[in-house]
Amino acid sequence: MKRIGLISDTHSYLDDAVFKHFDNCDEIWHAGDFGNIDVANKLAAFKPLKGVYGNIDAQDIRSVYPESLRFTCEGVQVYMTHIGGYPPKYNAVVKKTLTANPPQLFICGHSHILKVMFDDKLQCLHMNPGAAGNQGWHKVRTLIRFVIDGSNMKDCEVIELGPRKQ
Repeated sequence: MKRIGLISDTHSYLDDAVFKHFDNCDEIWHAGDFGNIDVANKLAAFKPLKGVYGNIDAQDIRSVYPESLRFTCEGVQVYMTHIGGYPPKYNAVVKKTLTANPPQLFICGHSHILKVMFDDKLQCLHMNPGAAGNQGWHKVRTLIRFVIDGSNMKDCEVIELGPRKQ
């Protein structure tokens, strides 16, 4: 069993509350737009970190984190990228990848819109944790916490960090 803390779109801002909310997590997954390498380093020093770079991330982050990541967690095939869309309106490149080899869990960021939804056609759970940073048009900063137990994904919790600070 793995407890996962899912975050995205920090845009160089890492709320101290993230560490409290992810304290019981085994791993942190960041779906892009770290903003700077300090955010990644702080998260990686706290818990094992998997991540992908986002469209605003510079070479320091791109040299460490890939554009997309495919891996297995417990018995679940995971595909993570920053710009992905959502069922059924996926990004064209992502749609091709998802259709050719559907994972059980697809994670993306970018939109700053928190969504957890099941794609019946691909038999795939889609997660976007929204945005945890202060840059963007979202009103509330959000995270997701969930559990992967064997091939089951469960106990999904949406965490609100509070309003986006202007």
